Amino acid sequence: MTETTKGTRLSELGRVAVTVTDQDRALDFYLGTLGFDKRADIPFGEGHRWIEVGPSGGGAGIALVLPQNCEDAGGSGSGPSTETGIILTSEDIDADHATLRKAGVDTDPEVMRWGAPVPPMFSFRDPDGNAIMVVSEE
Repeated sequence: MTETTKGTRLSELGRVAVTVTDQDRALDFYLGTLGFDKRADIPFGEGHRWIEVGPSGGGAGIALVLPQNCEDAGGSGSGPSTETGIILTSEDIDADHATLRKAGVDTDPEVMRWGAPVPPMFSFRDPDGNAIMVVSEE
């Protein structure tokens, strides 16, 4: 490594993966309930699928993957949730919280507000218990 070389050539966060037990059910949730776009649904190997979804505004996608070996999917929908570390941005946090609750999504009971400089936020869980945080863009 020369003195002018600065680490790797890694350039951006392209996608994150969440484990799901049923890719079709997860796809329906992310597309139908959250309004995400389907970016990929590609069969590969013996009966496997590579599925990516994401907000229509762009940015990193979410790959909906089946568990590998003895790995569990998310919180499996019945136990404790699994923190994914995924944080989405909302233009209207109160409206998005209300929309998700009305759709029957497992959300925090209310939007959390700690005051400046912390933005309002809440979390929700997908059908497999994968927890995703939503933060106001304000």
